Amino acid sequence: MFEHTTVLLDEAVDGLNIKPDGIYVDCTLGGAGHSLEIIRKLGEKGRLVAFDQDETAIKHAKEKLAPYLDKLTLIKSNFLHLESGLEEIGIHKVDGILYDLGVSSPQLDTPERGFSYHHDAALDMRMDQSADISAYDIVNSWDYEDLVRIFFRYGEEKFSKQIARKIEAARAKKPIETTFELVELIKEAIPAPARRKGGHPAKRIFQAIRIAVNDELGVFENSLKQAINLLNKGGRISVITFHSLEDRICKATFKQASETPPLPPGLPVIPDEFKPVLKLVNRKPILPSERELEENNRARSAKLRIAEKI
Repeated sequence: MFEHTTVLLDEAVDGLNIKPDGIYVDCTLGGAGHSLEIIRKLGEKGRLVAFDQDETAIKHAKEKLAPYLDKLTLIKSNFLHLESGLEEIGIHKVDGILYDLGVSSPQLDTPERGFSYHHDAALDMRMDQSADISAYDIVNSWDYEDLVRIFFRYGEEKFSKQIARKIEAARAKKPIETTFELVELIKEAIPAPARRKGGHPAKRIFQAIRIAVNDELGVFENSLKQAINLLNKGGRISVITFHSLEDRICKATFKQASETPPLPPGLPVIPDEFKPVLKLVNRKPILPSERELEENNRARSAKLRIAEKI
């Protein structure tokens, strides 16, 4: 279940401009595709640190990266804890950091984890299975207004209100326990003509709930700011996004860090605290090639942005 294609692999790894003796971080270990490419480029003194919340992914990575374990440190943690996780192993600065925010990580393809609207399973969707909140909790206990908010913001679902009302009415009779129960409610709430276009009718709602369960946007924004602080001069960050909201956060964070804020006219010198800390390696996002799109349908929404510490 771990053999999924890694999107924009060469471009993202090459974008890090890897030095053989550098220290690099893969914030999204997943199937270890990017980690393998990074670690292959490292010399004897080079080091890779990889983060993942999923114990199964960690176990698989130990097998896949077995020839390189002397250069590898695996951390079972959310990349929200990027700075503290590195601090615990004595690392305070690094030469490159990679994020692959795609939802193709192995646990998403495991039916019993409750991420898929194609398989009947308990409502879960937790990346970290020790986390407190699950999809079941959101669907069965969040207020109508909160459901509408996440469906509209994270799923860009135009029938958010109708779906939230349908969920509210159903759970008043009995808890909504499985993915297929939720799928049926979504289908009932969306008018028939709308259900027949734009892909599976539950796609946007499942995406919204998954993002909310794992606080994906908040975690990413926080982690990306930590990443900028951690970089050595000349170090780079490669970020692959698959969702417009993630890409917007990446673009805005890079833009803010690479521009001088408005200052009073006539200042002879720009104070250090207002100087840009990043430069954009690519002004526009790098997109998958036609060949990659043909080989991997999941690549169609991928965007890669790269920035360098100055």
